[in-house]
Amino acid sequence: MTIRRPLPLLAALALVAMATPALADAPATKLVRCGAADCLLVKGNRADPKSPVSVNDHAISVEGGRHWRARLPVATVRAWSEPYARTLSVAVADEAFEARLPVGMLGTPKDLAMLVVRAK
Repeated sequence: MTIRRPLPLLAALALVAMATPALADAPATKLVRCGAADCLLVKGNRADPKSPVSVNDHAISVEGGRHWRARLPVATVRAWSEPYARTLSVAVADEAFEARLPVGMLGTPKDLAMLVVRAK
Protein backbone atom coordinates (compact mmCIF):
# COMPACT_ATOMS: atom_id res chain seq x y z
CA MET A 1 0.00 0.00 0.00
CA THR A 2 1.38 3.35 -1.04
CA ILE A 3 0.68 6.54 0.91
CA ARG A 4 0.44 9.60 -1.31
CA ARG A 5 1.53 12.87 0.20
CA PRO A 6 -0.02 16.11 -1.01
CA LEU A 7 3.32 17.77 -1.83
CA PRO A 8 2.01 19.78 -4.77
CA LEU A 9 -0.74 21.20 -2.55
CA LEU A 10 1.71 22.11 0.22
CA ALA A 11 4.06 23.73 -2.28
CA ALA A 12 1.19 25.76 -3.74
CA LEU A 13 0.14 26.93 -0.27
CA ALA A 14 3.71 27.96 0.53
CA LEU A 15 3.89 30.01 -2.68
CA VAL A 16 0.60 31.75 -1.88
CA ALA A 17 1.79 32.56 1.63
CA MET A 18 5.04 34.06 0.32
CA ALA A 19 3.23 36.10 -2.34
CA THR A 20 0.74 37.59 0.14
CA PRO A 21 2.03 40.88 1.60
CA ALA A 22 2.65 40.75 5.31
CA LEU A 23 0.04 42.42 7.45
CA ALA A 24 1.19 45.40 9.47
CA ASP A 25 1.85 44.78 13.15
CA ALA A 26 -0.10 46.64 15.79
CA PRO A 27 1.78 49.87 16.58
CA ALA A 28 3.55 50.32 19.92
CA THR A 29 3.78 53.42 22.11
CA LYS A 30 6.31 54.67 24.63
CA LEU A 31 6.88 57.92 26.56
CA VAL A 32 10.16 59.62 25.61
CA ARG A 33 11.83 62.99 26.12
CA CYS A 34 11.92 65.39 23.20
CA GLY A 35 13.59 68.64 24.11
CA ALA A 36 12.19 70.10 27.31
CA ALA A 37 8.85 68.29 26.99
CA ASP A 38 7.59 64.72 26.99
CA CYS A 39 6.49 63.04 23.78
CA LEU A 40 4.75 59.84 22.86
CA LEU A 41 6.78 57.68 20.50
CA VAL A 42 4.48 55.72 18.20
CA LYS A 43 6.13 53.11 15.99
CA GLY A 44 4.99 50.35 13.72
CA ASN A 45 5.39 48.56 10.41
CA ARG A 46 3.73 48.92 7.03
CA ALA A 47 3.94 46.97 3.80
CA ASP A 48 4.27 50.06 1.58
CA PRO A 49 6.72 52.78 2.74
CA LYS A 50 4.47 55.42 1.17
CA SER A 51 1.30 54.40 3.01
CA PRO A 52 -0.23 57.24 5.05
CA VAL A 53 -0.36 57.02 8.84
CA SER A 54 -2.92 58.72 11.08
CA VAL A 55 -3.50 58.87 14.82
CA ASN A 56 -7.05 59.39 16.11
CA ASP A 57 -8.10 60.47 12.59
CA HIS A 58 -5.29 63.07 12.32
CA ALA A 59 -2.72 62.56 9.55
CA ILE A 60 0.84 62.57 10.91
CA SER A 61 4.26 62.65 9.32
CA VAL A 62 6.49 59.72 10.14
CA GLU A 63 10.18 58.88 9.89
CA GLY A 64 11.29 55.72 8.16
CA GLY A 65 9.92 53.49 5.46
CA ARG A 66 8.51 50.09 6.24
CA HIS A 67 9.51 50.48 9.89
CA TRP A 68 8.15 53.91 10.78
CA ARG A 69 8.01 56.04 13.90
CA ALA A 70 6.59 59.39 14.96
CA ARG A 71 6.99 61.58 18.04
CA LEU A 72 3.87 63.37 19.21
CA PRO A 73 3.91 65.92 22.04
CA VAL A 74 1.86 64.72 25.02
CA ALA A 75 -0.24 67.91 24.79
CA THR A 76 -1.20 66.97 21.21
CA VAL A 77 -2.12 63.42 22.25
CA ARG A 78 -4.28 64.85 25.06
CA ALA A 79 -6.04 67.20 22.61
CA TRP A 80 -6.73 64.37 20.14
CA SER A 81 -7.89 61.81 22.74
CA GLU A 82 -10.80 61.30 25.09
CA PRO A 83 -10.09 61.95 28.78
CA TYR A 84 -8.63 58.87 30.50
CA ALA A 85 -8.17 57.07 27.17
CA ARG A 86 -6.13 53.89 27.31
CA THR A 87 -5.58 53.43 23.57
CA LEU A 88 -4.96 55.40 20.40
CA SER A 89 -6.55 54.63 17.07
CA VAL A 90 -3.70 54.28 14.57
CA ALA A 91 -4.50 53.82 10.89
CA VAL A 92 -1.85 52.61 8.44
CA ALA A 93 -3.13 52.75 4.87
CA ASP A 94 -6.57 51.15 5.16
CA GLU A 95 -5.92 49.12 8.33
CA ALA A 96 -6.92 50.45 11.75
CA PHE A 97 -5.27 49.38 14.99
CA GLU A 98 -5.67 50.14 18.67
CA ALA A 99 -2.31 51.01 20.20
CA ARG A 100 -2.11 50.83 23.99
CA LEU A 101 -1.00 53.97 25.79
CA PRO A 102 1.42 53.87 28.71
CA VAL A 103 -0.50 53.27 31.95
CA GLY A 104 -1.96 56.46 33.40
CA MET A 105 -0.68 58.69 30.62
CA LEU A 106 -3.95 60.57 30.11
CA GLY A 107 -5.07 60.45 33.73
CA THR A 108 -5.19 63.49 35.97
CA PRO A 109 -2.19 63.68 38.31
CA LYS A 110 -3.09 63.81 42.00
CA ASP A 111 -0.84 64.78 44.86
CA LEU A 112 -1.27 62.25 47.62
CA ALA A 113 -0.73 63.30 51.20
CA MET A 114 -0.63 59.69 52.34
CA LEU A 115 -1.03 56.23 50.90
CA VAL A 116 -1.91 53.34 53.18
CA VAL A 117 -1.38 49.76 52.00
CA ARG A 118 -2.53 46.86 54.16
CA ALA A 119 -1.90 43.17 53.67
CA LYS A 120 -4.86 40.86 54.11
